[in-house]
Amino acid sequence: MNAVDTNVFVYALDADETAKQAKALELFDQLTLRRTETVLLWQVAAEFLNQLRRWESNGRLTSIEVEAAFQRARAMFELRTPSEASFQISFDLRSQFSLSHWDSMLLAACREAGVTTLYSEDMTAGADYDGLKIVNPFA
Repeated sequence: MNAVDTNVFVYALDADETAKQAKALELFDQLTLRRTETVLLWQVAAEFLNQLRRWESNGRLTSIEVEAAFQRARAMFELRTPSEASFQISFDLRSQFSLSHWDSMLLAACREAGVTTLYSEDMTAGADYDGLKIVNPFA
């Protein structure tokens, strides 16, 4: 199963980063057209909405555009919310791999959801966290 990190959703909308935008859109096409099982993690959805709100505050998007962009992203994949167990998983991952707080939380949510591939620019490409591989779609 796959998951996509916040940065990929952001680049898919960022016309200032045309090369990364094209790669992000290509990845989404691959994941949705091939019906590859992919989930949207709650943390990613929340972080993406936060970035959209920043763009709204800067006048880059309207509130209507924010909601539309969020709903499009939300509709792509099934939303997975973490359980209370994700906190302990996060502690274990952080200790085992010396991860930041948010990276350990994201990987804990992945683990809980059964994700084996996380597409992310923000984590070490090629890293394997006990069966959870990181793939940089922009490399």
